[in-house]
Amino acid sequence: MRQLIHFTTVHPRGDTRIRVKETASLVEAMGAGVALYVQDGRGAECDEVSGVEIVDTGPPPRGRVRRMVLGAWRMYRAVRSARPQVAHFHDPELIPVGLALKLSGIKVVYDVHEDVPRQILGKHWISPWLRRPVAWAAEAFEWLAGHAFDGVVAATPTIARRFPDHKTVTVQNFPILAELVAPDPVPYEQRQPHFAYVGGITGIRGSREMVEAIGQVTEPDCRLQVAGGFSPAAHREELAALSGWERVAFHGWASRPEVAALLGNVRAGLVLFHPAPNHLDAQPNKMFEYMAAGLPIIASEFPLWREIVDGAGCGLLVDPQAPAAIAQAMEWLLSHPEEAEAMGRRGREAVERLYNWAPEAEKLLALYKERLGRMTDA
Repeated sequence: MRQLIHFTTVHPRGDTRIRVKETASLVEAMGAGVALYVQDGRGAECDEVSGVEIVDTGPPPRGRVRRMVLGAWRMYRAVRSARPQVAHFHDPELIPVGLALKLSGIKVVYDVHEDVPRQILGKHWISPWLRRPVAWAAEAFEWLAGHAFDGVVAATPTIARRFPDHKTVTVQNFPILAELVAPDPVPYEQRQPHFAYVGGITGIRGSREMVEAIGQVTEPDCRLQVAGGFSPAAHREELAALSGWERVAFHGWASRPEVAALLGNVRAGLVLFHPAPNHLDAQPNKMFEYMAAGLPIIASEFPLWREIVDGAGCGLLVDPQAPAAIAQAMEWLLSHPEEAEAMGRRGREAVERLYNWAPEAEKLLALYKERLGRMTDA
């Protein structure tokens, strides 16, 4: 019997928070008995590095509604038949599955990656007069479900405040210290005038502004190194129509070692989310990964992000919707390489001191040991 199952119908099997950090940390602490259930049609595998068993519950149904109904039902049957001691899920649309598993006698943990009610407030496809009622309903539903579950894992302190204190632990998405340090990084002063963006490539995360900004930088050899995936897929054509696209080097989805190599050969990292309601208090993984790689960052000028960036002295803050301001920040870093390198060094020190995965993993393990009951090896 598998002691612990993490499951998701939305996130990829290689998701950094789920697979690289949480499940790997649990295997390391508990030994065997940890599995990750996904729904991508790619088949089963065992992660040779972490020891996490990957179980594929079938190809993803087409369309959001079919995924939420058929996909959720398929996932429920798979997890229910395995009878784990703990079922730990990662998608808000799987709350009904979590409740059903709880009723069947399985301990259930809800891992809340995003501030769903704030996300709804920023959804333009929802009628403006419906957004607040729908957001309120989603918040109330999550609150009630949080009281029913055995534990809640929140990705940020802001998210944690919406759930019962006695059941909730904040496990922030900070980087593993050694993971994104390239084995042979290019000395900072010898690097090309390149900048990096790693992650989902979407309009609301500043993709258009980054491309327009790189086209405005006066340094002719300046390039934007991009790794990730476009959402929607047609967004690539939209960006390719911009004049700055000729300065973009697109790498597609990159493995963690490939990301480390990319970050070890650029001058700074970009995290330029638009001021959507769910972004203002977000703590993007990529921000801390850039810092862990010793890079200065150019980030959106949000109050929380100012606390982090100015507190560490590790970068520059700009209006994320102003390409000219982004380009100006890029040029400042290129023309002040010693100050830029010092920013990167201070960011790395802040990660070593405060923003790393080790203490977050301890909080996750404490949830299992103290609140869910100590688990023995299978």
